[in-house]
Amino acid sequence: MRNPVLLLVGVLTLVVATTASAAVVEHTFNVQNLTVTRLCNRQLIVAVNGSFPGPRIRVREGDTLIVHVYNKSPYNLTVHWHGVFQKLSCWVDGPNMITQCPILPRNKYTYKFKISGQEGTLWWHAHVSWLRATVHGALIIRPKSGHNYPFPKPHREVTIILGEWWNANVMDVEDEAVTSGGLPNISDAFTINGWPGDLYPCSQNHMYKLKAEPGKTYLLRIVNTALNGQLFYKIANHNLTVVAVDAAYTKPYVTDIIMIAPGQTVDALLVADQDIGSYYMAASPYSTSVGIPYDNTTTRGIVVYDGSPPIAKPLMPTLPAFNDTATVYKFSSSLNGLKDGPHWAQVPKNVDYKMFVTVGLGFTPCEANRTCLGPKGTKLSASMNNQSFVPPKRMPLLQAFYSNVDGIYTTDFPAKPPIEFDYTNATINNYNPAFLFAPKVTKVTKLKFNSTVEMVLQNTAIIGVENHPMHLHGSNFHVLAQGFGNYNPSKHREMFNLVDPQIRNTIGVPAGGWAVIRFTADNPGVWIMHCHLDAHLTYGLGTAFMVENGPTPETTLPLPPVDLPNC
Repeated sequence: MRNPVLLLVGVLTLVVATTASAAVVEHTFNVQNLTVTRLCNRQLIVAVNGSFPGPRIRVREGDTLIVHVYNKSPYNLTVHWHGVFQKLSCWVDGPNMITQCPILPRNKYTYKFKISGQEGTLWWHAHVSWLRATVHGALIIRPKSGHNYPFPKPHREVTIILGEWWNANVMDVEDEAVTSGGLPNISDAFTINGWPGDLYPCSQNHMYKLKAEPGKTYLLRIVNTALNGQLFYKIANHNLTVVAVDAAYTKPYVTDIIMIAPGQTVDALLVADQDIGSYYMAASPYSTSVGIPYDNTTTRGIVVYDGSPPIAKPLMPTLPAFNDTATVYKFSSSLNGLKDGPHWAQVPKNVDYKMFVTVGLGFTPCEANRTCLGPKGTKLSASMNNQSFVPPKRMPLLQAFYSNVDGIYTTDFPAKPPIEFDYTNATINNYNPAFLFAPKVTKVTKLKFNSTVEMVLQNTAIIGVENHPMHLHGSNFHVLAQGFGNYNPSKHREMFNLVDPQIRNTIGVPAGGWAVIRFTADNPGVWIMHCHLDAHLTYGLGTAFMVENGPTPETTLPLPPVDLPNC
C-alpha cells in the first residue's frame, strides 16, 4: 500500500503547481474626458487613464482578470472584452442592455472573469454608442508559463492599433445621424496607435515609428478598432506571415497585404530582412457602397531599421484601390486554422439548427411632422432577416432571460427570411418597397445547451451591397466557406472546409456574397451577434442568442454579481 503522506504531498504539489501557473491580473480604468491635439485641432475625447489608445492588458491563458472601472465621463458606459469566451461569466461580457445596465457617470463597476481556452490578440472597448472610437485597447493573451507559441519565438511583440478619428465629439456625430435619419459624418482620419501620420495636416510629427533591428523577427498584433473603416494594411517591401486571427492560430500564410475589418485582429510575423533604411507602413480604406461617402484617406507609420540614415526617404507601399474586392476575398478566403495546434477545436459534424440570415440596409419611415435626411425622406435602417434589432430599455436581456421576465423580448427571430428573393440583384432590389422597411423588434433565438448552429450569412443589395463584419459574442465559430452572389446549397456546400477552416469571432460577409459559419452553443447566457460597423449596429443590424443551461452545475450560469449596475 502506498504511503498516504506521500500521496498527500503529491496532491498538494499538483495543486500548488496548477495555482502557480495562473495569476490574478488587476487593472484600474479611470474613464474621463481628455483634451488631445490632432489634425491642427484640440479635441475633447473620452479616454482611459489619460491615454489614447487605452491601456494594453497582458495576461496568460488561465489567468483571472479584474478591471475596476470608474466612470468619470459625462456618458453612460460599459466595457466589452471583445472575443473573450466568458465561460459561465456572461454577466460581465459588457454590451449595453444585453448583459448589463450601463455604468452611470460618477459610478463604478468591477469586471472579473477567467480567460481560458484561448490565446492571441483580442481587445476591449466601450459598448455604449460610439464611445469605443476612443475608449479601447489591446488585450494580449500569452500561453501559460512553460508553453510556447506554435511558431519561432519573435524578438519582440508589437501592438498595432488601427483607429478612426473625428474632429468632433463622436457622440454628437452619432446623435445627429440618429436624429436626422441620414448618414453619419465621415471620419477625418485613420490612425496607427493613435497617430494619423504625415499625410494629414499638422501631423508631420504625429506618426507611429517602429524601430527594427536588421534580421530580427517581430510579432505584430494588429487590431482594427475603427468604428466604420475596413482597412488594408501593408508595409513597403516586406511580406507578413499571418499566424493567428481573432486569437485563433492559423497555418502560416505569407502575404504582402492584410485586410482587417472593424472588430478583427491579425497576428503576423514581420522579418526585418530588407536593406537598412526606412519603410512606411500604411492603412487605407476598403469600401464598396456606391454613392455613399467614406473617408478616403491613408494613415501611415514608419519602420526604421537600426543604422538607417536620419535623412533617408522612406519607401511607400502600393495600396489597393478602395473597392478592390478581389484582394479582400483572396486574403479572407486563404486562411486556414492550425489543425491540432493549441486550443484547436474540431468542426462539429452534426448540425442541430440551421439558419439562413440576410444582412443588409433598409429604411424606417420618418416620424410625422418631421423632416428626415435618409433616402426619399426616410430614416436609414438595417436588419437581419428583415428584423431590425432594438435593445430593451427597461431591463437587460440577460436579466430578463435569467429571471423569466415577460415583455422584454420574444424568441421568434426567424431562421430564414420572410420572403425569398434574388438577394444580390441590385437592379431588382434597389428601393423595392417589399424589402425596404423592417420592423423594429427585440427578437432572439433560444438554443439548447450544446446544440450546434450552422448559419448562412447572406448579403443583400436592397440599397447596395456591402462587406458586413459580423461579430458573435461568447463563442468562436468555424468559417466553412464564403463566396459571391446568392448562396446555393446544392452547389456551395461542396466548398465547405470541414477539416481545417479558420476560426474567428468576426467574419466579413463578402460584399454581394455570403459566408457560412458553424458554432456550438455551449456557453449559457445571452450573446449578441451584430455588425461591427457601428453605424449599422446603430441602425439595427443585430440579433441575440439565448443559450439554456446545461445539465450540471458546471454548465449552469451562476447568480449575477451583487454589484451589477442598476438601470
